[in-house]
Amino acid sequence: MTLIKYHPARNLLGLRNNFENLFDDFLTQGRRKWAESTLAVVPAIDLQETDDAFIISAELPGMDKKDISIGFDNNQLTISGEKKSEKNLEEENFHRVERSYGKFQRSFELPGYVERDKIEAEYKNGILTITVPKAEEAKPKQIEVKIK
Repeated sequence: MTLIKYHPARNLLGLRNNFENLFDDFLTQGRRKWAESTLAVVPAIDLQETDDAFIISAELPGMDKKDISIGFDNNQLTISGEKKSEKNLEEENFHRVERSYGKFQRSFELPGYVERDKIEAEYKNGILTITVPKAEEAKPKQIEVKIK
């Protein structure tokens, strides 16, 4: 019989591995059901303000632009859509499912001084970019003040 000196860090590492395995098992089994829920997809968004416009960029990889909808009502811009799975998760023998599928909706309240008729959107390489121009009266103006 070999005696091994007790080392608390070694026991913590083993405990950590057990927890990781537990979560891996939970995610592998539970992710299928979670991925089918209505909020499984939450796209990352960047909202930028320039002198001339608000620019919203959303990461929507793997989506077809026909599955994306953009609306503007009561100064609220809404991006919604559905990321569809290429395969039926129930029929395949997956060991791990980490990609999310399902419906999503993100809304952002913008100031009332935007040109709603001039809103433009472009979808390229999985990135949706929406440009919301500011109304002329909201743009910063440079005025010259004369010193007396």
